[in-house]
Amino acid sequence: MYAAGTPPHKRQRLDSNSAPNGAPKLPPLSLSILGVEPMDEFIKEIADFVHHMIVNRPTHIQGNIEVEAKVGVLRDKGQGGTPGGRIALPVLVETIIAPDSINCMFESNMTAHQHKHYNTLLNNLKMSSTSSPSPVDYHHLYHIDTFYPTEGREREKIRVTRDEKSGNVLGDLNIYSQNATRTGGSPSISRYQAEQHPVGSSIMTRRKDRLSYTHEEFTIDLTQVTKSVSNGASEVLHELELEFTRSELLLATANRRGDPHSSELERAAFDELIRAFVNNARILVRNSTDSWH
Repeated sequence: MYAAGTPPHKRQRLDSNSAPNGAPKLPPLSLSILGVEPMDEFIKEIADFVHHMIVNRPTHIQGNIEVEAKVGVLRDKGQGGTPGGRIALPVLVETIIAPDSINCMFESNMTAHQHKHYNTLLNNLKMSSTSSPSPVDYHHLYHIDTFYPTEGREREKIRVTRDEKSGNVLGDLNIYSQNATRTGGSPSISRYQAEQHPVGSSIMTRRKDRLSYTHEEFTIDLTQVTKSVSNGASEVLHELELEFTRSELLLATANRRGDPHSSELERAAFDELIRAFVNNARILVRNSTDSWH
């Protein structure tokens, strides 16, 4: 907010004196009548959601917090939970759907052609960023996820992740969390914590061939997943997801959001992270080579 008498900030405009056909010159315009630009409501809604889930998580939940956005398709649940066609909403632009307001499910999958397109796009960005102050880093990873049921908790599974190259075992407890969903993507929050290796038989295995690209504070994972269930059936999926690289930075900025004892820059850091996170997800969706089916 600006004090009375302070002139509003001006957005720089191109000088239109040389415009063809004698077009009138457009003078510099203020960001608004109050001199400030309102925050994008779409981004603010996601920032509020992520912040609420982080700061209000139960005290017994510790470990790393992972916030990720997956790119895929929203489908009608259909009869008996069988996925139907892609949902169609009477809107013209991207929209956040109120939780539980529509009987739909998110499918994190794309075509092999889309997977190849994103691979080419991200590889080109990496090669062209070698001399950039913000270079793109790259790693090729192989993982195996094995899922085990949890007693008395139907919607939760214990997931054991193995690095297929080194054989190191990382135990994670994936806790279901309500997420905000939009057509084209699904931001979600999970926490991961080391646990004892579960006993018994697994119910599903996912073998992941992952191309991981890191840029500034974000990691983009392009993954081919071979999913096998206990009855022997298998399925190949292609996934694209975006996540924060440093969980500790996200948590630190979330704790300072709205803190009157922190500087204005520190209070704004969380929303700036979410803005860049959402814009990265947006630009990936809009640079898809095919339509989503």
